[in-house]
Amino acid sequence: MEFHHLPVLLNECLDGLSIKPGGTYLDCTLGGGGHSSEILKRLTTGTLIGIDRDADAIEAATARLNAIQSPASFIALRGNFHDAPALLRSAGIESGLDGILIDLGVSSHQLDVRERGFSYHDDAPLDMRMDQSQPLSAREIVNVWSEDDLNRIFRDYGEEKWARQIARVICDRRKSTPIERTSQLVDIIDAAIPKKFRQGDGSHPARRTFQALRIAVNDELEPLEPALRALSDLLNPGGHLCVITFHSLEDRIVKNTFRNLADPCTCPKSFPVCVCGKKPTVKLVTRKPVTASAEELEQNPRSRSASLRIVERL
Repeated sequence: MEFHHLPVLLNECLDGLSIKPGGTYLDCTLGGGGHSSEILKRLTTGTLIGIDRDADAIEAATARLNAIQSPASFIALRGNFHDAPALLRSAGIESGLDGILIDLGVSSHQLDVRERGFSYHDDAPLDMRMDQSQPLSAREIVNVWSEDDLNRIFRDYGEEKWARQIARVICDRRKSTPIERTSQLVDIIDAAIPKKFRQGDGSHPARRTFQALRIAVNDELEPLEPALRALSDLLNPGGHLCVITFHSLEDRIVKNTFRNLADPCTCPKSFPVCVCGKKPTVKLVTRKPVTASAEELEQNPRSRSASLRIVERL
């Protein structure tokens, strides 16, 4: 199986992980194994664990990493990284990680395989499931959810100014014909947003709506903060947690969670000393996000919205 994956901010992630040859590392979003293959090459007596909810990713990445001549161990776990502590316990790993990487982007494979329904550029079934065994798909959301719920996800997850109008047109169109394909949804969005009010940044008018649907289908935002906290607790002192985000909603959650872990004190600023007793568990390695170089942007345009943040376990 061919599973394309262009690892974003690869060198920056490898530097950020500060890989030790005998360490234990976790790639929470295995994808096609682009990041993991380079981590594995730097390990000798160490262990690499990869998690992904996409069965295709697990199969393809396992084949890719098993082909690497490395004395290190590789363990693949199928599931959602939001459940990483439980998944690791099932594999006999309780703690003691030296580095964790999370790439929150959709993989190149998922975008490029038309039948997965992630792209607004191709006509395909409305799907957008990262885990194709789950029942909820974009088709169900578009055809069953109320106008208010559609408006909410388009507004909150897509930051779409025309959320209410798009939701209203969807509900009107589906009365006569089910909305089952991406091309139908693109036509609806095109009809809902007046041309004179289209974004002037050159982006596709469907981009925000498709982003919102993908987030809702895969429940990407709500569990993110508790997952980051749980993962930071699995790190050894000095271990690094690296997170790549691709839009402002994700980045805001990561930034605020990292800041709170680094400075959890809830005492009023007027207090001369802390009395709440909350101590920092990490320190910020990057105070501002790391972004792609000009060279990477030329080679991989999808890296243009990527931001990397890193913390170190105290």
